[in-house]
Amino acid sequence: MIKEILKYSILNIWHRKLRSFLSVLSIVIGIMAIVALSSFGIGIQDYIEDMAKKMGTDKVMVMPRDYMSAGSETNVVLNENDLEFLEKIKGVNEVTGMRMSIAKIKFKNYQEIYPYVMGMSTDSKAKILVEEMFAGYGVGEGRNLEKGDVLKVVLGYNYLVPDKAFKKAISVGDKIEINDVELKVVGFYEEIGNPADDLNVYLSLEGYEEIFGNENYFFILLRATPNQDSVKLADRVKEKFRKHRDQKEGEEDFFVQTYEEMIATYGAVTDILIIILVLIALISVFVAAVNIANTMYTSVLERTKEIGVMKSIGAKNKFILFIFVVESGILGLIGGIIGVYLGYLVAKGGGMIAASQGLAMLKPAFPLWLMGGSLLFAFLVGAFSGLLPAIGASKQKPVDSLRYE
Repeated sequence: MIKEILKYSILNIWHRKLRSFLSVLSIVIGIMAIVALSSFGIGIQDYIEDMAKKMGTDKVMVMPRDYMSAGSETNVVLNENDLEFLEKIKGVNEVTGMRMSIAKIKFKNYQEIYPYVMGMSTDSKAKILVEEMFAGYGVGEGRNLEKGDVLKVVLGYNYLVPDKAFKKAISVGDKIEINDVELKVVGFYEEIGNPADDLNVYLSLEGYEEIFGNENYFFILLRATPNQDSVKLADRVKEKFRKHRDQKEGEEDFFVQTYEEMIATYGAVTDILIIILVLIALISVFVAAVNIANTMYTSVLERTKEIGVMKSIGAKNKFILFIFVVESGILGLIGGIIGVYLGYLVAKGGGMIAASQGLAMLKPAFPLWLMGGSLLFAFLVGAFSGLLPAIGASKQKPVDSLRYE
């Protein structure tokens, strides 16, 4: 009987091709949007989780409080004395300071750019700590900075790609200028996945001082000792560092943040973004539900006599109800299948475009639960949209149905 009902429903859909197509089209758009937007959201979440694993949860950062409003410029001074004090705090295993500023970068006669220039220690442990800060991405070409590298530089990944930083790609051994000071390129970091970080320029602390004449740190990075809780360490660092700088509680000119907290913040923002995008996509699904309901109401009116014949030969109410619910569910499922496929293509294409623009972090993901869930959702939307018309059809009296003109 189920096989016959499916065959009957599909034939009715086929006989009303244009109306069925318009109903399916609206649900295609909604499901396509849900799949495409959700896949990017899931991809970003996967990127953040992967980044968290590579960065680890054993790091704490000390930064100027006005960092977010001041960019790379700040009046708060973090110096060598501060670094040495932080190194002695119980629970701190390693410490390194980073210097940072926006600077003019020139390569040959191409138009100059203004990325972040980072000054970092050439100590082997400090370099590992800095690489982990950028999610474990090490040097991809050439070598890293070494002791004695004053006027040498390591560049971010985008300098290897034409038209990303400059019209022509830079190679190991080329010369660039930072604020009109010439430096030799000795290496390139691997791709991180966002344009800002992939345009960073890295110098030794000595090289940074040579160009900028600044011996202070922009932020200080700490690694906790094994088995030390980073959140508790952050609280301890904040309290002791506040006393070291002779400041009152709540009036600190710095803030302390664990990497775990930073990643959680990114995750929360991503979750909110996904919810907003999916809610927008659900508007299309709502429109689709209305269209399917309208289609089924029309179908019930057109087949009133047909319903009367079925009832007169013994068809029960639940049988009539089932026929129309299955028919509307099939409309939803067809729209879901096409929508999932188109959503996959759109997301794949968008991911390729994002990667070509240096946004490798915007890589869509397609878990089975997303694809299967979208199909089930499309079927349920169709089935529930046809439920009210189906109930109306099932309650018709055979005599009235047969008299209907």
